Amino acid sequence: MSSINFIGGEKGGVGKSVTARVLAQYFLDTGKAFTGFDTDRSHNSFTRFYPDFASPVVVDSFEGLDVIAEAFEANPEQNVIVDLAAQTAAPLARWIHDSDLFEVLGDLRVAINFWHVVDEGKDSVNLLADLMNSVGNTPNYIIVLNHGRGSDFSLMQSSAALQQALAYGARVIELPQLQDASMRKIDRQSASFWSAVHERSETDGLGILERQRVKTWLRKAYAGFDTLPL
Repeated sequence: MSSINFIGGEKGGVGKSVTARVLAQYFLDTGKAFTGFDTDRSHNSFTRFYPDFASPVVVDSFEGLDVIAEAFEANPEQNVIVDLAAQTAAPLARWIHDSDLFEVLGDLRVAINFWHVVDEGKDSVNLLADLMNSVGNTPNYIIVLNHGRGSDFSLMQSSAALQQALAYGARVIELPQLQDASMRKIDRQSASFWSAVHERSETDGLGILERQRVKTWLRKAYAGFDTLPL
């Protein structure tokens, strides 16, 4: 089965693009074909790090969003990653409902995954509730506790929103924290995680132990991904 993965969280700074990049690397490392779409017109970070696989898409029009679904016509045996910018939930929901997207993708046997990347703040809880109210119980919900953006997720873990998501069959996974200095070096190089680990840059490259820490970080993240409907 193929999958479409909407990587969201609605608010900025929770780690949506990092999660999209890790998922892209996971697909590459496990030999799964994928196409990526980047909806953040101000940063295009997904496209910057994986230019051979991701391209920008405009969420303000149905025509722009239609490109995402049409990727399955070109290659139905693939996965799609959509890196959602902040405050894209409303136009995305209109497109989903008016296009009857879930029925179309169901006919194509495409698993529909909504990733909700969270920090430790109350906003992430409220936005999860808003997401479920908007798109219902049809898709798979994946709650990502991003330890790069916090360590105390008790507000989410004790919330009614999470209980509702679990009743819908949601999975909860953790994205471990990568050392800030290593992430900054990778970002400055605009490097994929594979390149950062395997290609020694002459300037601002990762040292031998930093490369090992990135490998360990990816391995821990992949363990969570292995449990998901991908």
